[in-house]
Amino acid sequence: MRDFLCPNCGQRLAFENSVCLNCGNSVGFDLPTRSFRLVGADGATTDNGDPATMCANLAVAACNWVTPFGSPDGLCRSCALTRTRPSDDDTIALGEFAAAEAAKRRLVVELDELSLPIVGRDQNPETGLCFDLLSSEHEPVVTGHADGVITLDLAEGDDAHREQLRVSMDEPYRTLLGHFRHEIGHYYFSVLAEQGEARQRFESLFGDPDLDYQAALDRHYSQGAPAGWEETYVSSYATMHPAEDWAETFAHYLHIRDTLDTAAAFAMAPAGATLDRPNAGAAGFDRIIELWVPLTWSLNMVNRSMGHKDLYPFVLPPAVLEKMRFVHLLVAGDTV
Repeated sequence: MRDFLCPNCGQRLAFENSVCLNCGNSVGFDLPTRSFRLVGADGATTDNGDPATMCANLAVAACNWVTPFGSPDGLCRSCALTRTRPSDDDTIALGEFAAAEAAKRRLVVELDELSLPIVGRDQNPETGLCFDLLSSEHEPVVTGHADGVITLDLAEGDDAHREQLRVSMDEPYRTLLGHFRHEIGHYYFSVLAEQGEARQRFESLFGDPDLDYQAALDRHYSQGAPAGWEETYVSSYATMHPAEDWAETFAHYLHIRDTLDTAAAFAMAPAGATLDRPNAGAAGFDRIIELWVPLTWSLNMVNRSMGHKDLYPFVLPPAVLEKMRFVHLLVAGDTV
């Protein structure tokens, strides 16, 4: 994520800002330019003359994005992807909904920067991308993906609930953004890797994605990860099924690219680490990892100095890097 500036006074802005704390002007994030724009009292952006308003979810989900006049429901590109959300009278779930939408906006920006196609349900009613953000406070909710529909249990926005699950499932890392990146990985399997030579290469690296999923799920939760899994998988959950191995690997690729992009914005990594630099081909991926390893080492040491656990508690053995290189080539549109 880049370092943003107020278009009026040049004050640094966080990605979540809707007001500049220095000059007091209202600002909105514009996805096409990936920058902030001034917003006038009438809701129209005033810095370049293009008509736009703040997203209709500004109040309900703290959405600080602008959206063009005439957009369906007055929603921005990210919020428009949400098919189901809590009702207005569910105050607890609405708070969790706002946290989920904030994480989803970060996801959408990264997908846009990587030039990955985002085809919504409005364009493809059968397999287009959409999000059902539901609360398990009222009914059972299983976070997952099916034919373009990503379901998220909003309880994951509660720190205590999420940490309890992380510990009980022996996971080193569990965040809302991580969930979104994992589930979007399932979606992009069908977009990037399900057909042709990509499918053949997928099977050589990950295995058969059509293996019985329920049987694999039952085996994983009854027997756990196989001994020595750390040599070939990025996480123990990735051992469960080839589809989960892909999704975990895809999510970690997104972690790496966005974190390097942020580090470069704050001079903690070279300018070539930014998402707008293609880093094409296998050599480009090698460069990304060359930058990533020392960065994570230093960040982990900083966390330890603050009394926290490692920020990035993962190891990337050669077999995992080979899988991630495949993801990189597909995302970059290179030959696999």
